[in-house]
Amino acid sequence: MLIWIVLLLVVIALGYIRLAPSDPAVWHRAPEVRGNVDLAGGVTRQVEVGPDGLARLDRIIRATPRTRVLAGTVPEGMVTYITRSMVFGFPDYTTVQQAGNALEIFARLRFGRSDLGVNRARVDQWLQALHKTG
Repeated sequence: MLIWIVLLLVVIALGYIRLAPSDPAVWHRAPEVRGNVDLAGGVTRQVEVGPDGLARLDRIIRATPRTRVLAGTVPEGMVTYITRSMVFGFPDYTTVQQAGNALEIFARLRFGRSDLGVNRARVDQWLQALHKTG
């Protein structure tokens, strides 16, 4: 009986992770980036890329599997994306803002305390692809 209760609780928790609403008012906020910092649950990056950097990076990010736009547009100068993990569907949020010739990027997890470096690896991969295109 206890096993069934635990299994039910796990299914409910995983369902919540997959179906919990993502409120743009909470997640689509200007990043407070103060350089390149690796965090336990995310990463900040600030890179000089030119005035078209957001448009170029947007194309790269949109091609990433399990990634969609939560809010914002390139013409607005700021976009927040959600990327979900393949197996459990954990959402990670990445906000990218064009600040002159620089991009300010803040990627972070929603659930848990550590992303095991997933956001850092993803953002750094995007930036490597961006530098290859420019």
